[in-house]
Amino acid sequence: MEEDQAGVPPLFRCLGPVFHQQDASAGLLAAPWSGPRRWWAGPLDVEGLGLGSVGAAAAALNLLAGAPGRFATTSALTAGAFDSSGHLRVSGHPIQGFAPLSGFRRTLDGWIRLHANYPHHEQRLMEALGATTADGVAAALRSMESLEAEAAIQYRGGVAAAVRTRADWLASAMGRSAGTGPWIDVTLPGGKAKRTGRPVLRPIEDPRRPLQGVRVLDLTRVIAGPVSTRLLGALGADVLRIDPPQLPELTGQFVDTGFCKRSAQADLAIPGNLDRLRHLLRTADVVVTGYRAGSLNRFGLDPQALLEARPELVLATLDSWGSDGPWSGRRGFDSIVQAASGIADLYGAENNDGGWQPGALPVQALDHATGYGLAAGAIALLAHRQHGGLGGWARLSLARTAEELLNLPALPALPELPGLPGETGRPAGPPPAPVLRTQASTYGGLRYAAPPLLADGQPRDYDRPPVPYGSSELAWA
Repeated sequence: MEEDQAGVPPLFRCLGPVFHQQDASAGLLAAPWSGPRRWWAGPLDVEGLGLGSVGAAAAALNLLAGAPGRFATTSALTAGAFDSSGHLRVSGHPIQGFAPLSGFRRTLDGWIRLHANYPHHEQRLMEALGATTADGVAAALRSMESLEAEAAIQYRGGVAAAVRTRADWLASAMGRSAGTGPWIDVTLPGGKAKRTGRPVLRPIEDPRRPLQGVRVLDLTRVIAGPVSTRLLGALGADVLRIDPPQLPELTGQFVDTGFCKRSAQADLAIPGNLDRLRHLLRTADVVVTGYRAGSLNRFGLDPQALLEARPELVLATLDSWGSDGPWSGRRGFDSIVQAASGIADLYGAENNDGGWQPGALPVQALDHATGYGLAAGAIALLAHRQHGGLGGWARLSLARTAEELLNLPALPALPELPGLPGETGRPAGPPPAPVLRTQASTYGGLRYAAPPLLADGQPRDYDRPPVPYGSSELAWA
């Protein structure tokens, strides 16, 4: 049964700069949804962030297709997609979650959140603390204050954040910077489109695959960026993901986000590979990046330079902390942003020992919402290009998405049901059943959550399984 939808945040309003030539009153921005409004425990409106971010992507698709309401979502589709890694089974087995050294640890004066899923981050963490074992890490942190440990780990290139209260984060320079600007920051270029042999205007042949023929260069890792390009691939785009061979992606993570794209490995420091990348850039329609701000500029991937060279190009970029503020060049992940911004403190609860410890969102909502927002920005800019011939640049950050979540209005209280220790604000009623699919792959049989979109009222599916990691050529299909 469809419930009241008035409380879903219209996050697509951030796309105003690219919608300005369209008649919003015609309903092209409509992105309806159906199903229950609440299903996750906790004090923040994670459901609203999920429905709003997927709704932004649907609204952009409706604009591109010129068909009001063609693309929509449901509570079940959104909830399933936001927990895609939790639903994924490979030959019947779940994928690995956080590594043993990742998570919350006590310090001399509070708590810190560590991220050590990648081997190089684990090594840097150990080196920063002068430890060789997990017990050594715990002992070192117990002798340090949270901010001291955070600074030491970040200085050595590790990934960690002290668990701050919301007030502490807002009082910091980075906290103040994180909340500035729109959720999706859009820059539109001047000038005229250049001739590249690629059509700027492309008719939509299959309304369910509106991006068929669009070439997407995917330079992203982890979750948020790959989520965005997974959706673009599901909509028909030719997505080529490129990873550095010296820093391979985690296998389970890659399988989760690898549907409908190809995968290549290339060390861009090798001149021949860089030449091939430049060749790809000359005929790409969309470039999506998800590395630290400025870290890809040495390879000719500075967004401003790319737009100056090709004003018709669509750029979609994300990082952890945004382009301004003292942490703009630092590493970060969803869980780390939760710790720094005050979310972990808000979700804290009594532990089994009778003490308090920080908590986390029910899903990695910052990653997934940022990913769908990134896809929304890219699709909206493609729609803009269809009308004016020029592309543009959409920028997002995990920290800005956290602010969007934290600033959503509180939902009215509902009766609570008995739950697990530490759960707060449990909604009245079970979560919507996810829409799950199965598919064969070279990794084994896959069970996975469906894409979070309806097309003409029908759920979608990924039409291609993940390819073997690094098995593709540096070339368009």
